[in-house]
Amino acid sequence: MPLFEIKNLIYYYPDIEKPALNNINLIIEEGEFLLVAGGSGSGKSSLARALAGLIPDFYGGKFGGKVLFQGRNLREIDRRSLAREVGIVFQDPEKQLVMTSVEAEIAFGLENLSLPQDEMFRRVAEVMSFLDLSAVKDEFTGNLSGGQKQRLALASVLAMQPKVLILDEPTSQLDPVAAEELLNLVKRLNEEMGLTIILIEQRLERCFHVADRLIIMECGEILKGGPADEVARWEVEKSIPFIPPVAKFFASLGASTIPLTVKEGRKALKPYYSMPGARANRTASAPLPNKRDLKVRSKPGQENRENTMVELKNVWFTYPGGREALRNVNCRIEQKEFVVILGENAAGKSTLLKHVAGLLKPGRGSVSVMGRETGKTPLAELARYVGYLSQNPNDYLFQDTVEEELLFTLKNFGLSDFGRIENLLDKLNLSHYRTANPRDLSSGERQRVALAAVLASRPLLLLLDEPTRGIDYRLKNELGDLLSELREEGITIIMVTHDIEFAAEYADRVILMFDGRVVNTGSKREVLGGSVFYSPQMSRLFRGTVDGILTVAEAIEEMRELQGMVRDGTHA
Repeated sequence: MPLFEIKNLIYYYPDIEKPALNNINLIIEEGEFLLVAGGSGSGKSSLARALAGLIPDFYGGKFGGKVLFQGRNLREIDRRSLAREVGIVFQDPEKQLVMTSVEAEIAFGLENLSLPQDEMFRRVAEVMSFLDLSAVKDEFTGNLSGGQKQRLALASVLAMQPKVLILDEPTSQLDPVAAEELLNLVKRLNEEMGLTIILIEQRLERCFHVADRLIIMECGEILKGGPADEVARWEVEKSIPFIPPVAKFFASLGASTIPLTVKEGRKALKPYYSMPGARANRTASAPLPNKRDLKVRSKPGQENRENTMVELKNVWFTYPGGREALRNVNCRIEQKEFVVILGENAAGKSTLLKHVAGLLKPGRGSVSVMGRETGKTPLAELARYVGYLSQNPNDYLFQDTVEEELLFTLKNFGLSDFGRIENLLDKLNLSHYRTANPRDLSSGERQRVALAAVLASRPLLLLLDEPTRGIDYRLKNELGDLLSELREEGITIIMVTHDIEFAAEYADRVILMFDGRVVNTGSKREVLGGSVFYSPQMSRLFRGTVDGILTVAEAIEEMRELQGMVRDGTHA
C-alpha cells in the first residue's frame, strides 16, 4: 500500500478562478525521497498543503478528488492524529515560531499532544542534540540567525516523530554552507531513519542528486516525473529551466549519462581533455558572454571620487544586547555598478545594507551615498534616490490589489508616470495579477510585487536583500535581465544574496563578508573563481582543468574551443 495516493485532485483558493492544483495524480511510497520543482506559483506549496491536510480546512476554497494516507481519506483523519504522522516546515520559518525560547518552541507541539513530561524532555533533548541547538536552548528565538531559525522549525516538527517530513524551500534563507548542512541532515533522516521526505526546492543544484524521484510542476499540473537524470534530459529537450548547472551542461553536450553532482561531472569531463590536441591546466581564453566582466576597473589609490555612489569608512555597529554586527568595514561602490554581497548567515550583510539605506546609524565611522552622510540626512530625502527592498516582502504590501501597491508609490513620491506601472507589471510577469490581493500570492510572487513597488519610484541606487528567495530559475533569469537593464540605464545596484549562481551570471563585483568584516572584494571572477565554498558549480567542475569558467554559457563556449583544439591536433 502506498503511503500517499492522490487521485484526480483539483483545488481552487477562495475567490481565485484559476485552479492551484489541476487533476493531480501521484503515488508516494513509504521511505521515498521525492523532490518537487517548478515555477513560482506552479502549485508546489499547494501540493504540500494538500499532503499535510491543510487545504481546504485551513485555507477554504473548492476541493475535488481524494488524498489517501495509508489507504485512508486524509480529510477523514483526526487533525491531532495527522499531526503525529505528517510534519511540514514552511518557506518562512518565522511564521512557525510561536514561543520565546528555543527549548520552549520544540516542546510546544509535544505539549499539544499531551505527552508525559519525561517523554517531552527526552525528545526535546534528542532533537536539540541532533540539530546542534543545545548551545542556544535558552536563546530568544528572535535573536537566532536564519539558519538557526530554519533548524529550530525543523526540530519542532521532528520532535513529533512523524512518518513524513514535508519541507517547503528550506534552504531559501541559508548561506551555501548552512544549506549544505541542512540538506545533509535531511538526507540522513531519509537514509538512517527511513523518514519519507517530500522536498520542495528552487536551488536544485544542492539536492538534485539525493532524491529518488523528481516531479516538475507547472500551472497546477505535474508535467513530468521520474529519476533525476531522465527528467534532466527531458528538461533540456523542452527548454524548461528547472535544472542545475552541471546536469544542464552535460545534457546540452548530448552526454549519454547525465552527471548530477560536481564529483560525477569531473569524472565525466576527463575524457574530453584526454583527446589529441586538448589542453588542460590553463585559464579559459574563450570570449566571455558577459562583456561587463571585461571592464577594467580603477585600482586602489586611483579611484575617481566623482564616480563614487556609496562609501563606507571604518564602520562599526553593535546591536542592543551587545552583538557586534559590523567591524571596521571599508568599501566603495561606483556609480552604475552591480555589486553582490555574499557571506554566511549573520555575517553582517543585511546590516550593511540597512546602513546604506539610512535605516541604521554606525556606532563609529561613516556611510555616505552620493556624497551625503546617511546618518545626517533625513530618511525622506534619502528615499528619493535610494530604493530599498528588505528580505520580507510582506513589510511592503498593505493595499488591496497589486496595481494599488504601485500606484501608492507614485502618489507618495508625487509622480504621475502611469506607463511605468504597465512596464513593471509586464517585465515582472505580474500583469495577470493586477487585481489580485498581494497577500494571496505565493512568496516569490509577493517578492516581485514588492520589487515593482520599489522600482516605481525610479531610484538611482537600488538595495536588494535576498530578492531571488523563493523564485524559480526562469524568474531569476528574468530578474537578472531586468537588473542588468536598470544598470545600463544608470542605476547602481547592491544586492545581498545566497544565490551564487545568480552572482556568477549577473554581478560586476562581489563582496564577501564573514563575522561582520569584508574579507574579500573584487571582480566576480576573482572572488568566485578563487573561493572553495562560495563558487558556482561550473567553477568547481572545471577547477584545475580550465580556470575562469563561472557559467554554463562559458562552459559550452569552452567546449567549442576544445573541439577546435582537437581538430587542429588531429590534423597536425
